[in-house]
Amino acid sequence: MDRAGEYKIGVDIGGTFTDLVMVESGSGRIFNEKVLTTPDDPSRGVLAGIGLVLDRNEVRPAQVAHIIHGTTLVANALIERKGVRTALLTTDGFRDVLQIGREWRYDTYDLMIDVVEPLVPRALRFEVKERVGADGCVLEPLDEAGLRDIGRAIAAASVEALGICFLHSFKHTAHEQRAKAILGELLPGVTICISSEVMPEIGEYERTATTTANAYVQPIFRNYVSRLSAGLKKLGIPRDLYLMQSDGGTVHQNTAMEYPIRLVQSGPAGGAQVASVIGRLAGEGDILCFDMGGTTAKACLIENGEPTRSNDFEVARVYRFKKGSGIPLKVPVVDMIEIGSGGGSIARINNMDLIQVGPDSSSALPGPACYGQGGLDPTVTDADLMLGYLDPESFLGGDMKLDRAAAEKVIQGQIGAPLGLSLVEAAWGIHETVNENMSQAAGIHALEKGKRAEDFVMIPIGGAGPVHACHVAMKLGIRKLICPLGAGVASAFGFLSAPTAFEFVQASVSPLSRLDVGAANALIADLERRGRGLLRESGIDDADLQVRVSAAMRYIGQGHEIAVAQRDPKFDGELPARLRTDFEHAYLNLYGRIESDMAAEVVSWRVVVSGPTPDLAPAVSSIAGDLNAARKRPRPIFDASRMDFVEAAVYDRYRIPAAAAIVGPAVIEERESTLIVPAGANALVDRYSNVIVNLPAAE
Repeated sequence: MDRAGEYKIGVDIGGTFTDLVMVESGSGRIFNEKVLTTPDDPSRGVLAGIGLVLDRNEVRPAQVAHIIHGTTLVANALIERKGVRTALLTTDGFRDVLQIGREWRYDTYDLMIDVVEPLVPRALRFEVKERVGADGCVLEPLDEAGLRDIGRAIAAASVEALGICFLHSFKHTAHEQRAKAILGELLPGVTICISSEVMPEIGEYERTATTTANAYVQPIFRNYVSRLSAGLKKLGIPRDLYLMQSDGGTVHQNTAMEYPIRLVQSGPAGGAQVASVIGRLAGEGDILCFDMGGTTAKACLIENGEPTRSNDFEVARVYRFKKGSGIPLKVPVVDMIEIGSGGGSIARINNMDLIQVGPDSSSALPGPACYGQGGLDPTVTDADLMLGYLDPESFLGGDMKLDRAAAEKVIQGQIGAPLGLSLVEAAWGIHETVNENMSQAAGIHALEKGKRAEDFVMIPIGGAGPVHACHVAMKLGIRKLICPLGAGVASAFGFLSAPTAFEFVQASVSPLSRLDVGAANALIADLERRGRGLLRESGIDDADLQVRVSAAMRYIGQGHEIAVAQRDPKFDGELPARLRTDFEHAYLNLYGRIESDMAAEVVSWRVVVSGPTPDLAPAVSSIAGDLNAARKRPRPIFDASRMDFVEAAVYDRYRIPAAAAIVGPAVIEERESTLIVPAGANALVDRYSNVIVNLPAAE
């Protein structure tokens, strides 16, 4: 029977592949697809993938009820400087905020340090006379006549976008709003973003950088979403598009187009969401999500079933692992560390005659040498193929045949021969280098949160994640690993498990001793009203909305604040004392100490308004029979403990019944990824077809 509205589709664009997951409502049946990303126009790959997953499963476009999309478009536009020509308008005397930055060096001892170039050159940065004090009082009114002269100068500069950031505008928004109205008349067709809407918080540099970045990418993002939305309608899907934000919530396409900077980390956020779901099904709350795709790998801690979050993020770093070398963004994000190693990461010999992998990638075009698309550099995928971890005949379910000879040529020619290594030694060197880099980065990420990686259960996702996961986990001292079905497209599934949500923030600096409870209630009520209105436009009833409130707090004199959650969004006279108690508890948990003799202050308030979390879980396995039915032809894989090849059992993931026990060494293959179970490990398949691997002691 053809019934409309039965399917939901999640789409995740990666650097190499575009992943799609379609879930049938009610039954929970999952249908996956993976197609090469089309870098010149990512919407082509998305539309082709959606058409493919519908056709292969005989689903009519009218049966699609919901599409949620995550994209790297925003991050790539900032990293590659492919946004639009953008101008900046600031308070008189502040045009160089982007150039001055924080006035500190991310590497104290590098005399030739490179700093990130502002998105807006100085010639396109303009100043207008106006001034607001830190208390929100107007010290100098907006010079509207001068503003009109500036508007004509901006028009002559032929820009496509304009960011407006006035001093202390988070306390007094009228000047920015008036400037936007006047310039909107003088600059038809120019995108205008104001900081009091994009990021109403303290921190002049961060606020200016975030507003400018939003303006810089908004026109191309709006065009992309409009093009994709039109393409979906042409396919016959009569639904609006929803997009994944960096903090794990989804928003309607109209909201996403207004605040595209909120989507800078949308793909990885989906991975954290799905890891939370898988962990919950397995009865595990403390998870290390290990997401390794074609271009990068990410590690994220999930505690008590919730991903850790942050409100500070850097993009386009001059040096990927050096904080302070990129563009600072004040946006809510899932807190994770990015490791510059994916399946397509390029291996080379550095100036110390050591193997180095990444951070650059072969991406989708030309891709690894073994893809047979003209790639001339050795990559991690090429090495994994040489080690027997990948089957050249069954990659992507057999849709893509891997060229073993091409992989041999580039590895031996560029790594093996120059270092005097055999082909296998060179391939293992690449594989081991990547594992070591990833384990070190993940371990440091945990330590920075005051945690030990070995206390967490690892959930590997991404196309390359299950191949490397067990070796990385053993290096971290992790003894248990849960690999979900469809791990290679898990982030796309994570989009479907995320609630529609939006976070509002408003700076309101006040010592606890002088906190105005009435003003705090009014501020929270206004943010909640805006959030309810936004989600109401997405079709969510007021009765289904949830509101979470938190205060960003610090000891007076500190430069950074921490989030302090509030249980009740309506405050009473006990608020200052309760905030002090809650702040000290959060501070002690994070830093292991408190400063009882120091005064504390609220820096800003945050309100998250969200709809219901989809009750989305994989279908319970219906696979019958015994494990022998899932066996494929065994093949040799490289065993690190013996430094030699060993015969490994190979299994078809889709034919393994629940409760099946597997002993390593073993290879478990599915269309989108391959799980390597090393010698000494054993695995059990649960009722959701998750493979639970118990690992031997650390290597």
